[in-house]
Amino acid sequence: MKTPKLKFYDKGFISKYSNYTEVQILSAGTAVLKLKIYEDRICRDTFECQASRVFNEEYLNRNYDENFLKNLFESDKKEIIHRDKENGILIKIKKD
Repeated sequence: MKTPKLKFYDKGFISKYSNYTEVQILSAGTAVLKLKIYEDRICRDTFECQASRVFNEEYLNRNYDENFLKNLFESDKKEIIHRDKENGILIKIKKD
């Protein structure tokens, strides 16, 4: 995941629960990013929850759909590459 404010190039886990999806990115066995993605908000371990729209404005781009990350990480596709050159965003997901 590479955005102007978030840069992580490591492996991690995507866990789906009944009311949220959790994304953890690890570096050398230590969690460097942990997101809980709910229907209407995204919570990061370093700050309180934000509305999905607010998170997108701050870390992606305000033109992104409110449920963009939720839909991306909950997709059943084995490999996802989202490239947005205009906004400097690259998100690659490869599922084992």
